[in-house]
Amino acid sequence: MQRDRIIEQVNEVFQEDFEMELQQLVPEANLFTELGLDSLDVVDLVVALQKKFDVSIRDDERIRDIRTLEDLYLFVESLADEMNAG
Repeated sequence: MQRDRIIEQVNEVFQEDFEMELQQLVPEANLFTELGLDSLDVVDLVVALQKKFDVSIRDDERIRDIRTLEDLYLFVESLADEMNAG
């Protein structure tokens, strides 16, 4: 999957599920301090991303290291690459 498409789809999740404006969704935005997500929002985010990309994320330890939107884009990109390789 192309990086631009991943960014677009991740941003759609934030716009649709968290009612965020596109202007807020910059790669360096911190999910917690700038976008205001809390631990419950992260659970909702994981569920939404799993549905959007048809992947399983819940047991993936890498999710704990995600702090910014860029981290999230890279994570989803790596999941897509793994699916294509597998």
